[in-house]
Formats: sequence, structure tokens, C-alpha cells
Amino acid sequence: MSEILISIKDIKKTYKSMGEEVDALKNITLDIMKGESVSVMGHSGSGKSTLLSIMGALNPPTSGVIEIDGIDIYKLSQEMRADFRREYLGFVFQQFQLIPYLTAHENVMLPLTTTKRTNKEKRDMAEEVLIRVGLKDKMNRLPNQLSGGEQERVAIARAIVNSPPLILADEPTGSLDTKTGDEIMELFQELNQEGLTVLMVTHNPDNTKYLGRTIMMKDGRLSDYQEELIRKSININ
Repeated sequence: MSEILISIKDIKKTYKSMGEEVDALKNITLDIMKGESVSVMGHSGSGKSTLLSIMGALNPPTSGVIEIDGIDIYKLSQEMRADFRREYLGFVFQQFQLIPYLTAHENVMLPLTTTKRTNKEKRDMAEEVLIRVGLKDKMNRLPNQLSGGEQERVAIARAIVNSPPLILADEPTGSLDTKTGDEIMELFQELNQEGLTVLMVTHNPDNTKYLGRTIMMKDGRLSDYQEELIRKSININ
């Protein structure tokens, strides 16, 4: 039987806007199993990025509990939460967020900076994952010497260099052309098949074919993707 990696129970997130409270997330309950690949879809403002930031131990919920690998992440101190992110989570963003004056190799080494490894071990680990994502011959190039797809591969290599069990990706193909985006999605699919759990926020329905389960968000709530499609089909017909 599969084990639960992420357990979300009655999560609510409320912001204040113009003196009024706005519910970004409304009592969300969700389990994600180890080794799953899940896409989260929905219109802008549906709560996707808020949910991802909460899962990423970056944004405490107003109420509710989120456990990752049995750890209640918002009961951790800020220092312990930073350690948790480094050990458990790999982040991939749409805008790559690479340091422009560092080479691809140096960018990938960044998450290893505070780990207790020798410089050679860090270099070797970064080189290994760059080879893994197909950048063996370009690891000494600066970001502006790489294509958009290559920069995204560097970002993915940086996310997995610490061998975290969970990858959180926010619109990782949003700024890429279709062919390059498909190549990146195939890479995510391969990483998932190797055992990584992948959670991805995406606007692109074509990306869902590379992932095992898709969840729709609307107005801060979750709904099953298949049920949403059935309802749309009934309305259309």
C-alpha cells in the first residue's frame, strides 16, 4: 500500500484586502501519496500558488494542518523549517531564478552551500545532475548563454541536487515554446518514474498527460478533475 507523503487537513488561508478578509483557500483537505505526480489547475486567483507556497513551508495557513512525511511543518521553528525545505523540497519556478553571474554548475551547487560536504563532493553532485538533465557540455555556461529550455533544465537540476523526495513546480513550462515545454515535461515524468513525488501548478492542460492525477481549483476549493470534465461535458451537450 502506498504511503501518504503530504497530508492536508482543513487548510484555510485568509488575507486582508482593503480592510476586508478574503479567503484564498477554503477548508482544503487533500492527500498526496509518495511517488505520485499531481498537477493543480485553475484560473488565476483560484488559490493554486497559495496552496503551493503552503506546501513549500513558505506561507503558514490561517488554520488547518499540513504534514509532510508525518512532520507538522508549521510547528517547526523558522530555522528548522529552513532545514526542512533544504532536505525535503525541490522548487522549480517559471522564471528559472538563476543567478546571472554564476555558471550552470555553480547555480546547481547553491543548495549544497550549507551542507556538510567537501567542495569536491558538491562539484561532483552538481555535475552528476547536470549530466542527468542533458547539460553535460554546457555546465560552465552562464544563464544568458543558455536557451530557455536549458535554463529550465538547470533549475530542475538545482531542485534535485539534494535528492529531495518532493518537487514543487510552479508553471515550469509557462515561458517555453510547445516543443521545449514537452521536453521539460518528459524530464519531470522520468524523474517521477525514478521515485520523486512531483506536484505541479500549471495552466496548460497538455501538461496533465505527463502526470498521474490532476486536481482543479476554483475559488479556493479543490474538485476532482474528472468530475469537472463530466460536468462540462453535460453542460456542452
